Amino acid sequence: MPRRILDRVNTVLDPWLPEQRLFLKSEDATRFVRMRPLTQAVTLFLAGMLFLWSVIATSLLFIDGISSGGAREQAQIAKAQFESRLDILARQRDQRATEALAAQDRFQMALGQVSQMQSQLLASEERRRELETGIDVIQSTLKRTMAERDEAREKLAAARGTGAESSERLTARIGDMGGTVDLLTVALARTATERDQASRAATAAREEAEQAELDRRLLEERHDEIFDTLEGAVRISMEPLDRMFRKAGMNPDDILSQIRRGYSGTGGPLLPAAISSKGFAGPDADTARAEGILQRLDEMNLYRIAVDKLPFAIPLRGGYRFTSPFGYRWGRLHAGVDLAGPVGMDVHAPADGVVAEAGWENGYGNVIKLRHEFGVSTVYGHLSKIRVRVGQKVSRGEVIGDTGNTGRSTGPHLHYEIRVGGAPINPMTFIKAAQDVF
Repeated sequence: MPRRILDRVNTVLDPWLPEQRLFLKSEDATRFVRMRPLTQAVTLFLAGMLFLWSVIATSLLFIDGISSGGAREQAQIAKAQFESRLDILARQRDQRATEALAAQDRFQMALGQVSQMQSQLLASEERRRELETGIDVIQSTLKRTMAERDEAREKLAAARGTGAESSERLTARIGDMGGTVDLLTVALARTATERDQASRAATAAREEAEQAELDRRLLEERHDEIFDTLEGAVRISMEPLDRMFRKAGMNPDDILSQIRRGYSGTGGPLLPAAISSKGFAGPDADTARAEGILQRLDEMNLYRIAVDKLPFAIPLRGGYRFTSPFGYRWGRLHAGVDLAGPVGMDVHAPADGVVAEAGWENGYGNVIKLRHEFGVSTVYGHLSKIRVRVGQKVSRGEVIGDTGNTGRSTGPHLHYEIRVGGAPINPMTFIKAAQDVF
C-alpha cells in the first residue's frame, strides 16, 4: 500500500519534476543515482525552508542590532536630559536660596521698622498724654485766675462805692490778672496745637504699623510659596535616584552615609564667639524649612557623587547587541553578560574607580579589572587593546580599552561583569535600575 501511494505521488509530480539520474563514473565502473520526483520535491522543500530560516534569522539579528543601537542612543539622550535637569534644578536651588535670603533680610528689616514705628507710636501716645495733662493744668489755672479777676473787679466796684480800698491798687491787680489770663490763653492754644499734631502723628504711625504688618504677612505667604516649590522640586528629583539605588540592591542610607564621611572636611580660623544678652532663641519655622530643603539638596548632591562611583552606565556606546545573558550555561556559571560588536570599539569605564588588574588571564584573554567604591568591582574581558595600567585612577566615561576576540571567545565581543563583595551579580540589575533615571 505505501509503495502504491509513493508511485502515485511520483506520477502526479512527474510533469513538473521529471525523474533525474546522477551518473557517478570511476575508472572501472559507472554508477548512477535515481532521483524520483518525490525525492526532488522533498529536497527542494528542505532547501527552501533552510533559505527562509536564514533570511528570517538575518532580518531578526539586523532589526535587533538597529533597535539596540536606537535604545542606547535614547538612553544617552535621556541621560543628557536628566543631567541638564539636575543642572537646572541646581541653578533654581541657588536662585531660590538667594531669594529666600533676600526675603529674610527684607523680613528682618520690616520687623525692625515695625518695632521702630511702635516705639514712635508709644512715644507719641506718651507725649499726647503729657500735653493733655498740661492742658488740664492750664485750664484749671485759667479758671482760677479768671475767678480771681472777677473777684477783684467786684472788690474794685465795691471800693469805689465805699472807699474801703484804694481804686489804684485794685486796678493794678486786675491788670496783672488780665496779663496772666492772656499768657495762659496763648499757652493753652499752643499746647492744644501740639496735642493735635501729636494725635495726627500717632494716627500716621498706627497706619504705618498696620501697613508694615500687612507687608509682613504678604512676605510670609511669599516665603511659603517659595518653600513649597522648592520642597516639591527636591522631592520629585530625589525619588527616582532613591528608587534606582534600591533596585540595584544598594541601601541608599548606607551609600549616603559613606559618601558623607568621605566629603565632610571642615576648617578655617575660628573667631571669638559673640554672646547676646537677650539669650538664645531657637530657629523659627521658616528657618527650619530652609534647613530641611538645604539638607535634601545636599543629599541630592551626594546621590550624584554616588552615581559617578557605581557602574550604572553601559561600557559600550553605539552599535552592539546582547548575545549572552548572566546565568548558568552548560552547567557552569556565566558570571557576566556578552556585548557583541566589531573589534576596536571603545570600552568606557561605567564609574569612577582604580585599575586593580590589567593584562592577560586564561579564559578572559586581555582583561581589565576596576575597583570601585562600596565593595563594587567590574571586569572587562576579551579585549584587543588595554589603554590603562595597574593603579591608575579612571573617571566615569573614560576609555580604558578596545573590544576584541582574545582568550576563549567565539567572536569579537566584550565580556562584562559586576561583582559586589567579590561575588558576581547580574550586570543588568544595575543597568535596568538606571533606565528610569538616565
